[in-house]
Amino acid sequence: MNSLLNALNADQEQMQAWRHHLHRHPEVAFDEHNTARYIAELLRSWGYAVTEGVGKTGVVASLTVGDSPKAIGLRADTDALAVQEMSDSDHKSTIPGKSHTCGHDGHSAMLLGAARYLAEKKSFNGTVHLIFQPAEEIMGGAPAMIADGLFERFPMDAIYALHNWPGIPLGEVALSDGAMMASLDAFEITLRGKSCHAAMPESGADPIVAAAQLIMALQTIPSRRLSPQDSAVVSITQINGGEAINVLPDTVVLRGTFRCLSNRVRERVKALIAHYVSTQPQVSDVQGSIAWYPGYPVTKNHRAEALKVREAAVAVLGEAAVSGQIAPSMA
Repeated sequence: MNSLLNALNADQEQMQAWRHHLHRHPEVAFDEHNTARYIAELLRSWGYAVTEGVGKTGVVASLTVGDSPKAIGLRADTDALAVQEMSDSDHKSTIPGKSHTCGHDGHSAMLLGAARYLAEKKSFNGTVHLIFQPAEEIMGGAPAMIADGLFERFPMDAIYALHNWPGIPLGEVALSDGAMMASLDAFEITLRGKSCHAAMPESGADPIVAAAQLIMALQTIPSRRLSPQDSAVVSITQINGGEAINVLPDTVVLRGTFRCLSNRVRERVKALIAHYVSTQPQVSDVQGSIAWYPGYPVTKNHRAEALKVREAAVAVLGEAAVSGQIAPSMA
């Protein structure tokens, strides 16, 4: 496997140049037109059959070697964030208010490096589909590509992806054969009471006190309503209510998220939040309602494919550089 590393290391400057180009020209979700065009042109120059516009701005490049019916997918994301870059590097973003602050430029450059190596060596038997996915940051790109027939148009037996992770030492690989990242669901709670003068709270129904009680109650869901072996976090991140300093408002709005490491726990937490919202505020004669904004389910690796990645990483980097059962992230 040292020959593999040597070949890829020889392309280090080229891969860095691709990343720097993408970093200088960030594009946010579903606006990755120039990014997609840049990637597609490179892939075509190496002999790939390239399909653009999959899921709006997604790119799929396919290469078949030999006669095996097996096929795999290798996936990277391409979108940037609507964040002003503070770096002073020579390859910093040239687009005000947009930057690759999550490292998707690096993911795309890595997949391009793999693409060129596979096209040059052709040392496999079967089909590889390279998937450059848009709009990861807004959780819309993967569903858009799937809805556009990704797996029907490009059948594959398995799909592999990675993410840079600053907390892991340089040159190491970490994975798990189960949950890797938590689910994400957002919600908006509306508490409706009765406005009154702050000096006469008995004449109204105070949604601010109800909100405080509800926030504390929600924190008991992970600590008292779930098993200590179940991982979940419920966070209230916004509180909005009231205008005058001497008047209790009639409405308070809370917003937040909850995250879990199993879909079973995810459903349980959702049901408990809904129950608390409908019952807890009634103690204060306040009515609660909730709107849900579902996000991603748990990111969970299949065991067989995770073991293949581990075997490959050990073969290339050595046993000491590979963590096979990393603790999953709640992010």
